[in-house]
Amino acid sequence: MKYKIVLNKSDEGYSVSCPALPGCWSQGDSEKEAIENIQDAIREYLSAVDELVKDSDVREVEVAI
Repeated sequence: MKYKIVLNKSDEGYSVSCPALPGCWSQGDSEKEAIENIQDAIREYLSAVDELVKDSDVREVEVAI
């Protein structure tokens, strides 16, 4: 899957978030590290969502943009 991320440079390094996943953010000393960290954060976020809905009637829909 592909997710859009927002990368911000600061004096401390880089912060990065995934707007499609509220609260999913990370940081890193370099751009490369921040991107690797947000990839891990996205995986963990999606795993937590799967756990939360595991006993629910879950369906998927396709949305054209």
